[in-house]
Amino acid sequence: MRRQCHLAVLLSLSLTGSLLAQSPAAAPDPAAPIMTKTSLEFIRTPRVQKIVDRAVESALAQFAERKLGRDQIAVTLVDLSGAEQNRASAGPLRLEQGSYRGQEQIYPASVIKLFYLVAIHQWMEDGRVQDTPEVRRAMRDMIVESYNEATGYLVDLLTGTTSGPELPPAELEEWYAKRNAVNRYFSSLGYERVNVNRKPWCEGPYGREMQSVKVHAPNHRNWLTTDATARLLTEIVTGRAVTAQRSSEMMELLRREPFAESGDNQARSYTGLALKPGVRLWSKAGWTSQTRHDAAYVELPDGRRFVLVVFTVDHANEREIIPAVARVVIEGLSQGQ
Repeated sequence: MRRQCHLAVLLSLSLTGSLLAQSPAAAPDPAAPIMTKTSLEFIRTPRVQKIVDRAVESALAQFAERKLGRDQIAVTLVDLSGAEQNRASAGPLRLEQGSYRGQEQIYPASVIKLFYLVAIHQWMEDGRVQDTPEVRRAMRDMIVESYNEATGYLVDLLTGTTSGPELPPAELEEWYAKRNAVNRYFSSLGYERVNVNRKPWCEGPYGREMQSVKVHAPNHRNWLTTDATARLLTEIVTGRAVTAQRSSEMMELLRREPFAESGDNQARSYTGLALKPGVRLWSKAGWTSQTRHDAAYVELPDGRRFVLVVFTVDHANEREIIPAVARVVIEGLSQGQ
C-alpha cells in the first residue's frame, strides 16, 4: 500500500485533528438484534462484549503514554465459531457480536475497497458490468495491492461517471446522482451511516472531484463504521455477499500469508502481527498519515473463527495497537470467555 498517495490527499484537503464525523450515532440498544437482508442476525451478547471491552481497555492502558484516546479507536468483533451449527437450522444465521464505538463514522482509507469489491461483483452478477480480464485485473490490484488507480477505474464502471474538468452546476448534480449508485445499493441492503461515493486519491482530487468535495458536504468523504465493515466482511465469509461463488472469489483476493517470507504489508503489519503459525488470515487494511485500520477474518487452529475490525485515528504509525487488540480477542475467545 502506497502511503504517499494518502499523504498527498490529506494535505490537499487540509485535514487536521480527528477524522471522525461531527454527529455521532446514538448508542444502539445492546439487547436488540441487528437484522440484515442477507439472512444474518447479529446478537450483541455480554460474552463477546466483555472480550471487546477488555481488549479496548488493555490497548488504552498499553498506549497511554502515547496518548491513545478513547475517541481514537473503534472495534467490532463477530464470533463465527458456532456459525456452522447455526447454518443447519431454519431461519437466519445468528452470530454473536460486541463493539466499542461501532457506530462512529470514520474515514476508512483503503478499507472502503471492500465495499467496491462487493458492488462490482453485484454489478457483474446483474449484467450491468461485463466480466472481463481488465475488470478482474483491477479487482485484484485494488484488494491485493491496494492500488488507488484500480479502484478509481472500478468506481467509474460502477457509477457511469469519470473524473475530469469542472462541470456546470446542473451537470455536476447529475454526475453526483450517478456517483451515489453504490450508496443506493448498500442502502437497499439496510446499511446505515456509510458513505461510499468517493475515489481514493493519490495526489488529490482535481476538477469535478474537487468541485464535488466542496459542494456536497457533509458527504464529501467516504465514511464507514466498524459495525458496517464487520457486517460486510461477515457476509463475504459466510457466502452471503452477492452469491456463494462470488463470495468465494472475494475471499481468494482477501487471503493473506502473514508467515510468508515475502513481505505483504497487509498481512504482516496489522492483525497479522498478533498471529502465530497455524492461524489463517483474510483481511483488508487501510493506512493514511492519520488513520490505521484493519478488517480481518481469522481462523484459529482450535476451530474458533471471528471477524475483527479495528479503526484507529491520529496514531497511524503505531503498528502495535491493532495487534494488541487482536491478541486480547484471541485469548478471550480461546478461553471461552
